[in-house]
Amino acid sequence: MAAAARAALPRPHLSLFSSSHRSPHLSLTPSSAPRLRSGAATSPALQQHHQVTTRLGDVIEAQQFDRDALNEIFEVAREMEAVERGSHGAPSRVLEGYLMATLFYEPSTRTRLSFEAAMRRLGGEVVTTENAREFSSAAKGETLEDTIRTVEGYSDIIVLRHFESGAARKAADTANIPVINAGDGPGQHPTQALLDVYTIKREIGTLDGIKLGLVGDLANGRTVRSLAYLIAKYQNIKIYFVSPDVVKMKDDIKNYLNSKGVEWEESSDLLEVASKCDVIYQTRIQKERFGERIDLYEAARGKYIVDKKVLDVLPKHAVIMHPLPRLDEITVEVDSDQRAAYFRQAKNGLYIRMALLKLLLVGH
Repeated sequence: MAAAARAALPRPHLSLFSSSHRSPHLSLTPSSAPRLRSGAATSPALQQHHQVTTRLGDVIEAQQFDRDALNEIFEVAREMEAVERGSHGAPSRVLEGYLMATLFYEPSTRTRLSFEAAMRRLGGEVVTTENAREFSSAAKGETLEDTIRTVEGYSDIIVLRHFESGAARKAADTANIPVINAGDGPGQHPTQALLDVYTIKREIGTLDGIKLGLVGDLANGRTVRSLAYLIAKYQNIKIYFVSPDVVKMKDDIKNYLNSKGVEWEESSDLLEVASKCDVIYQTRIQKERFGERIDLYEAARGKYIVDKKVLDVLPKHAVIMHPLPRLDEITVEVDSDQRAAYFRQAKNGLYIRMALLKLLLVGH
């Protein structure tokens, strides 16, 4: 949010978030004073909403959340499951009169569609652009800041995917309405981490004490970075990093885990790790991050595959997750195993994103 706009506002309520991350990008809890941005829509529905709530806060990075915040988000997500199951095609009206802009500079299927479905399930509306890097004014040289200033005039919340790490924070610093980071290059993907942790909780029954294997492209995968940040909020976690040498987990994540007292270990033996884990989180090798070094990509691709051999050693209670899309890093024979949770995981994205939109726009 723009600094000038924040200066005129009461301090946001931050009790849902870690005291170590009290930045302007934290609050999901509305304060009591209404806030209408410049040029905001004035429909009766919006006027009624703004009489009772303030829209404050952005979702920028996974480490902004503390356990109280996570508990509240997950509680609302469970409520959203009931809303979605009970709708029979008729949307809730809780976000009627609100409009979400999805601004995607990189390709997306699950993230964009689940955000748009979430907004519509709650009675809101959507304006969207995909491949904005090529088919928006960015192709003409428009800056991200100018695009955000324009788009916020048409909408009440912006969901942004961008090819540059840090773009979401730049957008949030520019905008006077909430911004949600839907992935910023190799940086972070906080809403994916939220749905991942929610899925682990739903599948395993607990988050404390789990053993998690992160497999694949750990250097370029923003999902594994955000998941590592978020799972560090829980107790007695052990993380195994399994990746080709060229895409090992970066030191900033390892240093963060060390600072939080989270035990981690690097391994080259997927079968050994799988035999110990509650969750195997597989990822694809991201060809788009290698540029012209296709030789390095080909050397990394296919090194670690989740297949029947992995299923044979994986504990019966464990689950296999993947942020999708997959290529050949999980064989199709795994799909029919009850421990294959990746499509259930994708469905949970709808509930988490419904919860976030509700919390950011109207509160709990």
